[in-house]
Amino acid sequence: MRLYIVAGKRTDSVTHGFLPAAASLGLDVTLLTDRPWPEETVQCDVTDFRAIIDEISRREAPAAIFSNSDHLQAPTALAAAYFGLPGKDWRAALRTKNKALMRRALGGVFAVELLPGQESPALADAPYPLVVKPREGVASEDVFLVRDAAELAARCREIWSRRPGALVAEEYLPGDLHTLETLNGRVLGSFRTTLSPPPHFVEERLDWAPPPCADQVLDALERLGVGFGACHTEYLVHEGRARLVEVNYRIIGDHCDFLLGELLGVPIFEWVLRAHLGEPLPEPPAATGHAAVDSVLADRSGTLTAAPERHEYADEGVRVAYWPVRSAGDVIALTRTNRDYLGTVRAIGPDTARVDAAIRRFRARNRWEITP
Repeated sequence: MRLYIVAGKRTDSVTHGFLPAAASLGLDVTLLTDRPWPEETVQCDVTDFRAIIDEISRREAPAAIFSNSDHLQAPTALAAAYFGLPGKDWRAALRTKNKALMRRALGGVFAVELLPGQESPALADAPYPLVVKPREGVASEDVFLVRDAAELAARCREIWSRRPGALVAEEYLPGDLHTLETLNGRVLGSFRTTLSPPPHFVEERLDWAPPPCADQVLDALERLGVGFGACHTEYLVHEGRARLVEVNYRIIGDHCDFLLGELLGVPIFEWVLRAHLGEPLPEPPAATGHAAVDSVLADRSGTLTAAPERHEYADEGVRVAYWPVRSAGDVIALTRTNRDYLGTVRAIGPDTARVDAAIRRFRARNRWEITP
């Protein structure tokens, strides 16, 4: 059976997760991409569903068409629908990627779409503070808290100087930030997210935790049309009310996907691919113990001159894994976004105290040096 993976940039999730999972399932893989990869690929405009369909139609009939890219869910869903394969509703894929469409579909949150050069005098009376962000952004890039109309205008000009796309300005939502991880509408689990101080929103750490208000989140996802395949949803809980921040219609990233599979004790990447093959999935097991992903962040621009390599080990009953995102010799340009990750520390153990202690020991034993 032939699996077509539609991909943008090369990621650990694909190379160390989905490609080995496909091999375990006995699938032959064709990788469609518009980027350079060291693996054998077929070059294709993967942002255009017509190009994907045309390329696949020239080749072996697909058993499944799959993407783990935030940006490529809608064209992949349209291609899967063309060939009559299981897949996501392309409307839901578009609705979740486009934050303006998501806010219109859900309601209940003040949100305004801003286009380059567009005047928005109504925002003078908006419920500040607001969060301004790219309409189709990822990784907390160009996401800022703004406290008045003047600061909003300045931030918009700053962002548009780097990227000309549409922005969304929405009310700042108080509360504790959580994720909900689902597969075919079933809850796999949840993380509690620690963010950097405003005005930026860098995800510094994720801790495994029971999902508060999960029923409210599932209801919102149903209204968006989300239900097939893997989904990573970020939401805030305040005074018993859950409100969505964003929906990433793919499995959680930044190495949390590997931790999720290890914590649950299931081949999570295989499960995601089996969903796209139309196979029934077992009931997700309940996790025991505690787990966390602690991100090592750059604090300045320069050249990374010292950093640990990838390694995994046991530390007093805690399984610890460090996977680098950047390597010694890489040039770092500080962005105050998730793009500042130098690496991630994953830890799974019997309880929170021992996981925290193992992460502290790892950080104390290793060093990351950035030379201006």
